[in-house]
Amino acid sequence: MAGVLEERAAIEREIAGRTVCAQLREAAEHNPDAPAYSDPAGEGWTTLTYAEARQRVLEIAAGFAALGLRPGEAVALMMVNRSEHVLADLGAVHAGGMSCSVYSTFAPDQVAFVAGDVGARIVVLGGPAELARWEPVLEALPEIGKVIMLEGAPSGDRFLSWDDFLALGRERLAADPAAVDARWRAVTADDVLTVLYTSGTTGNPKGVPLTHANVFFEVVATSRMVELPDRGTQISYLTYAHIAERVLSLYLPLFKISHTHFCTDIAQLGAVLGQVKPVLFFGVPRVWEKMMARLQALLAAQPPEQQESVRAAMAAGLAHVEASQYGRTPSPEVQAAYEQADAALLSIIRSMIGLDRAAWLASAAAPMPLEVQRFFAGLGMRVIDVYGMTETTGAFTANAPDRFKLGTVGQAGPGVEVRIAEDGEIVTRSPANAHGYLNRPEATAELLDEDGWLHTGDVGSIDEDGFVRIVDRKKELIITSGGENISPANIENYLKEHPLIGQALAYGDGRPYPVAVLTLDGEVAPGWAQGRGIEFGTLAELAEHPDVLKTVEDAVAEANGKLARVQQVKRWRLLPVEWTAETQELTPSLKLKRRIIHAKYAEVIDGMYED
Repeated sequence: MAGVLEERAAIEREIAGRTVCAQLREAAEHNPDAPAYSDPAGEGWTTLTYAEARQRVLEIAAGFAALGLRPGEAVALMMVNRSEHVLADLGAVHAGGMSCSVYSTFAPDQVAFVAGDVGARIVVLGGPAELARWEPVLEALPEIGKVIMLEGAPSGDRFLSWDDFLALGRERLAADPAAVDARWRAVTADDVLTVLYTSGTTGNPKGVPLTHANVFFEVVATSRMVELPDRGTQISYLTYAHIAERVLSLYLPLFKISHTHFCTDIAQLGAVLGQVKPVLFFGVPRVWEKMMARLQALLAAQPPEQQESVRAAMAAGLAHVEASQYGRTPSPEVQAAYEQADAALLSIIRSMIGLDRAAWLASAAAPMPLEVQRFFAGLGMRVIDVYGMTETTGAFTANAPDRFKLGTVGQAGPGVEVRIAEDGEIVTRSPANAHGYLNRPEATAELLDEDGWLHTGDVGSIDEDGFVRIVDRKKELIITSGGENISPANIENYLKEHPLIGQALAYGDGRPYPVAVLTLDGEVAPGWAQGRGIEFGTLAELAEHPDVLKTVEDAVAEANGKLARVQQVKRWRLLPVEWTAETQELTPSLKLKRRIIHAKYAEVIDGMYED
């Protein structure tokens, strides 16, 4: 305990009084010509240096002030990942305000709730697609004075084009630079930097105000857990409404002077990875699962002898990663086999997918299937789990490339306390913890106890080396009618190991046995079918094909073989649809909305319990 408190005190001394505004100034003054942000432009990129970016941020801050934004007020943002998102975000903060990135998958009523809850005064939108989510509720949000549009600004006094907004900011900054200077200098470390909304697996999303001090503690702790090079390249592609993307590609680069490249369309992520070759890469499990499925499909299309060579090389890669876990050392034989496989093949594959320079590969937000980790381990890649929440400003436990155990979410970060409560819940305490929810005192009381411990809602364990394992969400554990406690996530991960299965939900609370509702992977299934000469018109038709159903049946049987008898899926149904955030079965961060699925497919679930 003494060591944890000493680490905490050291980090707090390092970050005392510092703000994002001062950090950007320091970055721009010491590295004015270093590339900061690059947007895709045709076959290439358009780039802003740190000096140019800070000048733009000051102009935007002046523009927000001219539009009436007062210190402490919020600017809501909804657009794809692009430099304007970061610049508008930082501009709001430099004007003394706070930012609030809103999930672009939120329905209009959710948008209205967030805008009203955070008290947004100005909104910045990407274009018509985002406006379509705001326009139906704007009349019910009279406190929003101006809507700034990057593209396609409608006529009317309430709307302003991005170019006109920038012109206003340049004019005001040139006329009175001291006013903006006074605004950002008045910002303190305890001021709210941003408000992020939980993606809402149940009910309305909850706003989490995070201060400069919260964010700085998280960034410094992350830097101490993982050694990353200065001036490295990064990719920003997950929404800035997600805490992981915000920490890794908005705030961390200000410390590391990183060069962030924006991927505006996740469908282009593979191409962007090849161009940028980032020094770190974070993906929610679904991103890694899809990448694995594409690589498996590519491998399956190769001649048999080449497939065998890859399999042999990957066996050597997996053996090396497994032998490199905490407390172990690869034998000379394992080391030699890996070095030979890496030189001959594995390094070439990593370079091909753009991850040959990545010093840190991580996943979080949902359980990472062990088979996915093992697949990438076969390529010599340590895709490690970290664990955190919006409420903890991101990761508070993490594996590191040189300190990891597969199947765990790592050890507590520097200065972070983690323990298991009497009921098995994981609780944590550190300066990265938020002080509560916005306008939700009852929810805050449930989140934080009187001793400052934050209750995660997850059930887990800590081993003798301090590595944390997560069993499941405390409220999502299945208790069968026979009294058995079962983790649905564990069942679901085994089911999703087959590339055809895109999503899986296990059910069985109060019932005699578990059942599963499944969907096909919309990207993998068509190629799988074509490779077998199966004719189909739609994914729904494919979901009814006998060959597909037999393959899924075999996949369920294989999953059951890895589960205890009481955990095994007795019946299952393959749905003729995909689950997405748009269709409401998934949150924007791709977690299952269990209550919605339970309600939406109640008849399907009930039917599996009828004799």
